[in-house]
Amino acid sequence: MIIQRHHLALALGFLLAAGSSTAGELIANASVTLTADEAKEVFLGDKQLAGGAKLVPVDNAAAQADFLSKVLQTDSTKYAARWTKKSFREGLTAPAVKGSDAEVIAFVKSTPGAVGYVSGASSGVKVISKY
Repeated sequence: MIIQRHHLALALGFLLAAGSSTAGELIANASVTLTADEAKEVFLGDKQLAGGAKLVPVDNAAAQADFLSKVLQTDSTKYAARWTKKSFREGLTAPAVKGSDAEVIAFVKSTPGAVGYVSGASSGVKVISKY
């Protein structure tokens, strides 16, 4: 009887955890039009303009590890090294880092050309893709 309760509790915990997870989203300011692949290029430092507008990438400290592994197929060490090289070779500045989904959404809403990512659903911004 105790073992059955234990298994039931584990199963219930798993279902609750699985049901509460949401996909991350690549988001942009309403003025930005990008494909998911183009948005990846923004975070790799390979795309700086869209329709004549300067793009402004912003990293999300709370969701960065997931974004880097799922979307860019890299880790934080390689990502930082890439931006260090881009800085020295091309004079580019690494994306600003915000601490939470709410901070990223607020920045993206208020900054023309901004592109970011959040760990869950967002509102008031353009969703480029889910990851």
